[in-house]
Amino acid sequence: MSHVSSSVRRIVATVLAAGAVVGAAALPAAAQDGHHQRPRVEISRVQADSPGRDDHSNRSLNNEWVEITNTTRDGINLRGWTLRDDDGNRYRFDNVRIAARATIRIHTGNGRDTRTDLFQDRREYVWGNRADTATLRDDRGRTVDTESWGRRHH
Repeated sequence: MSHVSSSVRRIVATVLAAGAVVGAAALPAAAQDGHHQRPRVEISRVQADSPGRDDHSNRSLNNEWVEITNTTRDGINLRGWTLRDDDGNRYRFDNVRIAARATIRIHTGNGRDTRTDLFQDRREYVWGNRADTATLRDDRGRTVDTESWGRRHH
């Protein structure tokens, strides 16, 4: 009987060891796959189509916005980061610090920047109502996150 139990133990140990080797080999590939990792700072919401008539009023322009959320436990300085649309319109962040687990809203129109609301100070709409892509890049030009809607026709 002890011969059977030692054989079973050896088989189980071999299977467990093989599983550990396969798991360890798969881990680096999964860890490098950006699709499974949540960005530290992400585009969390977009309101591309300002409610009501698009009458180019500052109120209407400011009802078009993009929200960015810091998903980490640390504040992050966004100095030099950019937010762009498909047409190349670009908003460059100045000395803006986004607190830990906080969200800031970037409005298209004019206004006074606060901890939670930033303003691009534009007189024209930026985001396409039917289709567009918002791209957030860090101060080195690396894409941090994108949010697309509708069908783009280029």
